[in-house]
Amino acid sequence: MKDNQINVVGAGLAGCEAAWQIANFGIKVNLYEMRPGITTPAHHTKDFGELVCSNSFGAINPERAAGLLQEELRLFKSIILQIADKYSVPAGGALAVDRSKFSSSLTKILTEHPLINVSREEFSEIPETAITILATGPLTSEKLASKIRDFTGIDSCHFYDAASPIVFGDSINKEVIFKASRYDKGDAAYFNCPMNEEEYNHFRNELISAEQAEVKDFDKETANFFEACLPIEEIARRGQETMRYGPLKSIGLWNPEWGDLHDIENRRKKRPHAIVQLRKEDTNGKLLNMVGFQTNLKWSEQKRIFRMIPGLEQAEFARFGVMHRNTFLESPKLLLPTLQFSKRDTLFASGQLTGTEGYLAATAGGMLAGINAALLVKGKKPITFPEETMIGALMNFISNRNKVLANQKKNKFQPMPASFGLIPELPMRVKDKKLRYKAYKERALLQLKQFKEILNSQMSQEKTLIGTVS
Repeated sequence: MKDNQINVVGAGLAGCEAAWQIANFGIKVNLYEMRPGITTPAHHTKDFGELVCSNSFGAINPERAAGLLQEELRLFKSIILQIADKYSVPAGGALAVDRSKFSSSLTKILTEHPLINVSREEFSEIPETAITILATGPLTSEKLASKIRDFTGIDSCHFYDAASPIVFGDSINKEVIFKASRYDKGDAAYFNCPMNEEEYNHFRNELISAEQAEVKDFDKETANFFEACLPIEEIARRGQETMRYGPLKSIGLWNPEWGDLHDIENRRKKRPHAIVQLRKEDTNGKLLNMVGFQTNLKWSEQKRIFRMIPGLEQAEFARFGVMHRNTFLESPKLLLPTLQFSKRDTLFASGQLTGTEGYLAATAGGMLAGINAALLVKGKKPITFPEETMIGALMNFISNRNKVLANQKKNKFQPMPASFGLIPELPMRVKDKKLRYKAYKERALLQLKQFKEILNSQMSQEKTLIGTVS
């Protein structure tokens, strides 16, 4: 590779964002993607940015952690957010996308970009001098994972991760299932399957006794579940009512056919014991995702047990749920806040490989790594984002700024999604949580706008960071 080109390894969300940011600096990118030649337990297509778990990017409201991260990414014209906005589907207060259109559009744009050379091959070596971004995600190929272990001297961390089933929209019983969003926020975007207490208890009993699929190539003795993405059967095992306070909670959902919501006695009698929600995978609702139903049940068991849910008695499955190994680095011991490896400044890591969790956090890491790799090519100093921003807070958490966590052997590093708990406290304490989150948002966006203006003025003779999808 020539010195004025950059390797990006992996065409997931982080890799695609990194490649886009680099190309918008006018720098050539070699984007490597091993699929379809080499596949993974979780992927189903050869497209870039395939959303293997949910089709949701989280809450839209910028006074929520995910919503703030979306706004920060939009300020830098993130390609992932541009395409997500373009192919969004109704999802109440969340940003959800038609995952097929999203991934195929992303693939087309990057493949046809004049500065991006796509190589459909496995990248199995770590270059000593060429500027390279590792964005291989939680399912890094074993050859490259072995090289990373050799380079870092640290065995990779890992845990179980899982994906939910998808059903065909025309196979559900709409006489039983009703459309509504929780607390009527946004459009009535979710399909809701109500359960009475007897149905719920029977369903739970079947779940916890169902036959599990074998998880291959996994150290079962040392692997853990990721708490933010537990299999539904694991949630069920944790207590009789646990599902009802998680993905099956009925609070805030009401079918007008049940009568007056404001009649307390009527509400008490008619409210379901539990509700299973389905979310559109595409604009027309041909495919529906079972919200919160990550699972490792055998496919035959999924079909049998999930058809016990009222309204899904004849459901046909477009995809069953799966579980896979999720591998990540012990990043606080390895990475700088710029996402460079501390022992080699030409090597970057980004995305879920670094220990951030969720689509948006992966995108943010790809954006930062892409910008900094481009700056390095141009002989400029890599940047760090203000710690008061969600991007900056996430990067601080996974980098060696997080020295306290890195030095506490009893507190093992675990992946982290966007959270207001990562952001530094306000100068003045705000007790009300809504007002506090609003203040976090306002401070973050103000600082990021100022930061971007300074960065663009420094790059006034270069390509700017702004790139818009046509």
